[in-house]
Amino acid sequence: MTGFYGNYSKVLVSVDCIIFGFDEGELRVLIGKRQMDPGRGEWSLYGGFVRNDESVDDAANRVLAELTGLNKLFMRQVGAFGSVDRDPGERVISIAYYALINVKDYDDELRLQHGVEWVNINNVPKMYSDHNKMIEKARKMMQEKVSREPVGFKLLPSLFTLTQLQRLYEAINGEDMDKRNFRKRIKEMDFIEKTELIDKTSSKRGASLYRFNKHAYNEDQNFKL
Repeated sequence: MTGFYGNYSKVLVSVDCIIFGFDEGELRVLIGKRQMDPGRGEWSLYGGFVRNDESVDDAANRVLAELTGLNKLFMRQVGAFGSVDRDPGERVISIAYYALINVKDYDDELRLQHGVEWVNINNVPKMYSDHNKMIEKARKMMQEKVSREPVGFKLLPSLFTLTQLQRLYEAINGEDMDKRNFRKRIKEMDFIEKTELIDKTSSKRGASLYRFNKHAYNEDQNFKL
């Protein structure tokens, strides 16, 4: 390190990760109780400080891997949060990211080890510092993203029913969708393929299982819900 900027004050830079999952018809976010001062015991996102030898993106990927054990997750930067009084401990600027994971891919033992839990997006408690604002902004960004790109499939298993798909978009957007119009729109999308498999967990008759065909989507690029 050089002494070129010795006359300027120093600030800490951290990353906070908003991890969204979808389970039992609910959009959920992964949060836990803060295990350090200040704010020990308050609800908080999972994050960490940026190291001297890594970029903010690298720091976010490291934090996500530590928490979930998963790599190459869908992740997007939400923005910088830098109010002067946002952290009572030090002057800290945080770069927030949101990620989408399939809840079933997340090892529950790892979740318990880190002391975090899935909370319904509509029941998020009061959280440490500006973490509620981070979640709100991340959800709005995700809503815009899923309306234009098929990123919502990252929250689903590889095989899913149309009911699951509709409930996912309803949970993300916070509003009901007309079943007939939704299925009509889905039938127009060649990259959502119907398989010969049947899911019989919800009824004796069962429901057809579908899958997302990435190759067909790359050729089509016509997505709007």
